[in-house]
Amino acid sequence: MNREGDRMSQETTRSSRVRRYHAASWDEGVVYELGAPGRRGVIPPTSWAPADDGPTFAEGLRRDGVADLPELAEYEVRRHFTHLAQQTLGMMGISLFGTCTMKHSPTVNEQLAARPEVAAVHPRQDASTMQGLLGIVHDLEAELCNLSGMSAFSFQPGGGADAAYLNMVITRAHFEAKGELGQRRQVITTAQAHPCNPATAKAAGFEVVTLPVEEDGYPSLEAFRSVIGPQTAAIVLNNPDDMGVYNPFITEVIDAVHAEGGLAFYDSANFNGVMTRLRARDLGFDACMYMLHKTFGAPKGGNGPSVGAYGCSDELAPFLPGPRVERHDDACVFIEPEQSVGRVREFFGNVPQLLKAYSWTRAMGTDGLREAADLSVLANNYMEHRLMAIPGVTMSFAGKALPRLEMTRYSLEEYAAETGLSTVDVQNRMTDFGIDAYWLAHEPWIVPEPFTPEAGEMWSKEDLDEWIDVLEHVLEEGRNDPELVRTAPHRQVVAQIDGSGLDDPERWATTWAAYRRKHATS
Repeated sequence: MNREGDRMSQETTRSSRVRRYHAASWDEGVVYELGAPGRRGVIPPTSWAPADDGPTFAEGLRRDGVADLPELAEYEVRRHFTHLAQQTLGMMGISLFGTCTMKHSPTVNEQLAARPEVAAVHPRQDASTMQGLLGIVHDLEAELCNLSGMSAFSFQPGGGADAAYLNMVITRAHFEAKGELGQRRQVITTAQAHPCNPATAKAAGFEVVTLPVEEDGYPSLEAFRSVIGPQTAAIVLNNPDDMGVYNPFITEVIDAVHAEGGLAFYDSANFNGVMTRLRARDLGFDACMYMLHKTFGAPKGGNGPSVGAYGCSDELAPFLPGPRVERHDDACVFIEPEQSVGRVREFFGNVPQLLKAYSWTRAMGTDGLREAADLSVLANNYMEHRLMAIPGVTMSFAGKALPRLEMTRYSLEEYAAETGLSTVDVQNRMTDFGIDAYWLAHEPWIVPEPFTPEAGEMWSKEDLDEWIDVLEHVLEEGRNDPELVRTAPHRQVVAQIDGSGLDDPERWATTWAAYRRKHATS
């Protein structure tokens, strides 16, 4: 019996909270390798064929040969995608994905978005033909304005980083309109801000000043004041930051920036724990963003259907991308802001995601959103209490009475020194128990060997206990048998990947056609 099988035979003695789990693993090729020529799921009737004298495609639109598509019967397609679903943990495992609140996406919202009133609408239709849908977009904007204190929102950005870039483009346009762009060359951020903030500032042509994190978990007020001046275009901050720490003098920082004529942007990726408790505009921020595909219950979907909702003050609203939806005389109409920076994405955003976020927000109501925030903070405190009792686990800025909120960054530095195992090794092994791989930290790592669980409001106490019990069990495994943990996962769909070809464009392929071409597959 191998080491993994030997260990499984002993698992009956361990905590009942650690399940005897094994992932479904189907030895199955990609869909192009399945089926056989001539198989069909649906055979259209002959009457569907175009008449000989009917419309024809232009010559340049006709294929030269048969489409290179897989040929399968209906049951084969269903079986294939069922197998794929069985090999995916997702939010049906326990996924405490930190620094961005991940949560269950209600199935009813998927059904709503699939209705023809949404799915069959084309953005080039006249506004009068989609008043209901535009009303939802308008009302969602009103909801976010209420939660943030901002005056207007754009839903065009395709995610959080896109919203951060839109902010820098609007910042640039704002100072150009004032004739100050030549002077306003610097954007200030911190080492604990999301990496997209300095990256988008640089991409927009600004110089980036990054303040280091100090012993209290954030840059000091004196550090901020030392770099803020007439050259400052903006500060961009997370609050709470990626360690869950809330900066207690945030208003003083914003006041210092405003005193020099600069702007303040609030990256609200970590908004979940403060929903209904604070508003970005009330703190003095000029703009903020929310990730609808995380905080507001819409699915993340591998970053496909993301929406980074960008909100701003009256002063910045004229620069927003168009078209925007406004209500005039009981009708929703499209308007173009007078000084718009132009499109950052097609039309007015990913509307099915807006519908899902609107549905979630309305179903929660103000009381529900506040309860969600409270549960998020409570769950984080509960996890912190239990995790800090596990040998080998330490906490960032340990011993500091920091005002942490919905997450805390932990470290396995002591455990790594003891066993030679890394946080990635532990992460891999936890997936063998049905736990989704935990989030580490954005690079570069400020906390060695990090892990950053974020419970949010959706997970039960039993789920949190199971997650913590699995971590504790894996850490003990590593002390007794380091190689078992180092070579994990053993009971998952995949094993550790061979990364030797990741930098070789002659070997990797992103499509089936490219794979066949590069690997001479017939």
